[in-house]
Amino acid sequence: MHADTQGIALVTGASRGLGFAMAEALAGRFHILAVARTVGALEELDDRIKARGGSATLAPVDLTEPGAVAHICRSIFDRWGRLDLLVHAAIHAAPLSPTGHIDAKDWARSVAVNATLTHELIAGTDPLLRQSERGTAVFFDDARAGQKFFGAYGATKAAQMALARSWQAEGARTGPRVLVETPPPMPTATRARFFPGEDRGTLTSPATVAAGIAARL
Repeated sequence: MHADTQGIALVTGASRGLGFAMAEALAGRFHILAVARTVGALEELDDRIKARGGSATLAPVDLTEPGAVAHICRSIFDRWGRLDLLVHAAIHAAPLSPTGHIDAKDWARSVAVNATLTHELIAGTDPLLRQSERGTAVFFDDARAGQKFFGAYGATKAAQMALARSWQAEGARTGPRVLVETPPPMPTATRARFFPGEDRGTLTSPATVAAGIAARL
């Protein structure tokens, strides 16, 4: 199926974890615009998507760079005139730290990726999603707000969720549809940083979680 007649899905954080799994699960039904900073992982994703009979456009960029989101959104508009699905899986997992000792650079990066980027993506994709009859955005909630040592991650992830849920409420009647999913614990790199000694064999694979979410879209 040609990309122009498929759904168009923008997936952030597509180089690993749930973002990678979502991009692969959606392949075939959607042309995947896969965004991440890691070129090699995106190329592996492209191979997986092609093996499923799908197609992808790879965008190895840091979306926190000035103008990056605007450029991506303009490119989507120029090529397709709409966006059918946004899957926002990009995240910065700052090291666990007592709140009074959060590193300034880790805090700034957490704000940039988890909060500011979310705002820019909402602002940039809202008009594109409105051009689709089925425009949908998907976010993932694991904020951990208030848990000890999760100050940077919890605060900025909670900010992301506040933005997403406000957008969800605002579009309840007029669209776009906004879904906030709460995935079960998965053996991702992010979780490994938080719980390095955990038995990963008891966790749910990102592929299984992605398949379930994709089936509901």
